[in-house]
This record gives sequence, C-alpha cells and structure tokens, in this order.
Amino acid sequence: MTSSSITAEGIVVEFPIYENSHRSLKKAVLNLTTGGRIGQDAGRHPVVRAIDEMTFGFSDGERIGLVGHNGSGKTTLLRTLTGVYEPVRGKLKVRGRIASLLDVSMGLDPDATGFENIYLRGILDGLKPAHIRSKVDEIADFSDLGDYLNLPVRTYSSGMMLRLAFSMSTSIEADILIMDEWLSVGDADFKAKAAQRLETLVGNASIVVVASHEPELIQRVCTRKISIEHGRIVADEPVVPKVSADDSDVPAGSEVPDLSAASTASRSAA
Repeated sequence: MTSSSITAEGIVVEFPIYENSHRSLKKAVLNLTTGGRIGQDAGRHPVVRAIDEMTFGFSDGERIGLVGHNGSGKTTLLRTLTGVYEPVRGKLKVRGRIASLLDVSMGLDPDATGFENIYLRGILDGLKPAHIRSKVDEIADFSDLGDYLNLPVRTYSSGMMLRLAFSMSTSIEADILIMDEWLSVGDADFKAKAAQRLETLVGNASIVVVASHEPELIQRVCTRKISIEHGRIVADEPVVPKVSADDSDVPAGSEVPDLSAASTASRSAA
C-alpha cells in the first residue's frame, strides 16, 4: 500500500483584482487589511499574493497544525491542498484521497430533500452510485433527522442542516483530512457523538492538516506546528506533549496518551 504524502515546492497563490483599484491609497489600505502582499500580474492588474513561495512536505502519520493571525494565509493554504485554488507557480503533489471539512454545508441544495442531498454530496465527492447507496443508512442514522430527510432542506432549522452536513462530510474514508478549526455541531447529545466520530476520523487518517487559533487543540491533536505570516512559513516545529503535575508519577520512558499517538498505534495495528 502506497503511503500518503503532500509535497509543495515554492507554491504561489495569487488573487487578481479586476477593478479600478490602482490608486495608491486603496493599495495602502489593502496592504494593511489583508494578510497577503499586493503586486501586479502580467496584465498589470493588482494581485493579492495569499501564498508566497511556500515549500513543505507532509508525510504519513503526521498531524499538522497551522497557526497565524486572521488573513495570514491558513485557510487559503487548506483550500489549495484540497484543489479549490491552484498555484500560479511552483509544484504541489498530493498522494492519497482527501476529505475536506472546510465547509461542511457546501453544496447543499435547499430545494432537494435530505436523502437527495446525500446523493448529491456523494456525486460531488466523486463517489460511485453503489458506494453512495451503501452510505445512505449510516448517514441517516447518525443525523437523527428521521422523516425530515424526506423533506426539502429549506424546511430545516440551521441546527438540523448542520447535522445533515456533518453526517455526510464525516461518512467518507480518507487518507488525508483537511480541517479549518475543530467542528462542533448540534445539541449536547449530538455534540458528544459528533466529537467521538471526528476523533475516530482523525485517528484513522494518515495525514491531518488543521488550522486553529486554539493552542490547546494544536497541543492535543498535532505532532507538528507551522506558523504562517503574510502567506509565508515563519516557523515549523514539532509539538512536544506537555506533562502535567498529575503525570509526575509516570515511569520514565512511558508515553503520555494523546490523540496523535493513539492514531499512529491504531494504523500500525491495522
């Protein structure tokens, strides 16, 4: 079995601005309010460089946490890894099936029923009809929406819509999991089983890339932390598990349990 990997060599992602924005004052404001850098493309249009000459490699077993201020380029990088954006320069090679949890509600058709949306999402994910049919009952049971799945999604509350979207998005098996913050949806009961399902999904994935503003999440889930500023990597370091006072009596050489260690063990056993 081929191991999963992501390799980037000097990738650049730019967004051209096709409007009358050549005025120096507007450029100055954009420079201050965006994480990217303002330049010009070949057609002399202003462009925002959201990802600036990034080079990195993610290999099987790694859990990567992306950190940085709003607008630093974290979400743009995640979308680039999933194929939403294509680098204008550089090379990006992804080996393995990707599951994206960036926008779980993406693609929901409000006029289609819940069941119809399950099929539509499966088609968008590139699944064959037979595989989609094999997942319908599992998704329906997990969502706890019952007969509402026979009704148009526009009749759902926002919470019901998120439950359906989460159930669909987390039902697929993937080698590489891409997340923007840790998902938490529904009422207390649904949140509990959603959290358990998400941790199982993370544990089974070969590579996990998550962007977050929560240091505790990075510490608990990740084995590696990458800091991004203005579209560039400014730090790339391992995440060292913290040992609390309660762990002071753990014998030397014993490992402190965490999600990243558990996931590696489960894949080795498989």
